[in-house]
Amino acid sequence: MKSVTVEKLTVDEAVKSALYDLKAEKKEVEIEIIKEPSKGLLSFLGNKNAKVKVTVINGPEEKTQKFFDILLNKMNIEADLEINYSEDLLKVDIVKIDENDKGIIIGKRGKNLDEIQFLLNIIVNKDRENYVRVVFNVEDYREKREETLKKLAKKMADKCRYYKRKVRLEPMNPYERRIIHSTLQEETDIITYSEGDEPFRKVVIDLK
Repeated sequence: MKSVTVEKLTVDEAVKSALYDLKAEKKEVEIEIIKEPSKGLLSFLGNKNAKVKVTVINGPEEKTQKFFDILLNKMNIEADLEINYSEDLLKVDIVKIDENDKGIIIGKRGKNLDEIQFLLNIIVNKDRENYVRVVFNVEDYREKREETLKKLAKKMADKCRYYKRKVRLEPMNPYERRIIHSTLQEETDIITYSEGDEPFRKVVIDLK
């Protein structure tokens, strides 16, 4: 658990400074007042600052670790987890896992991966004032999937040109649809748009 010890004129100032240093919110920490402030002679000579120790006990990283401890235990999966939190972005990566277990965590076309990310996002942001964006990955799966989708977009755009008719892709989540749109946005003769309702919404590639 991360903690800092801070001295300021008042307890409130010390706590506020500690929360800033820890990038934490008050509901997420434990506060220990080591020393109350005191006034010296004539109310200004020899003043002593307040001293507090603030420890993060239920921040985004702690919530994430607890969530995966339970999830992986229930699934009987052993894996190494990397958690990085900064600037309101929480990145969670499984970096070492058995190939069969990896497939279970990821699911078909990343379905399980997205659902775990969705659940983690809810847990991490519960009772928080400032929103934390959560990205969950397994051994660079998302990067590999992005490259696959970019190649698919180019291939389907060529198919659209060759047959001179629109091409509808398989249903995708919003993240994957954005990759398709972004990949083809500079094509001068191609347009893309989405149609249908979630979770069956899909990208359509057509000629301008």
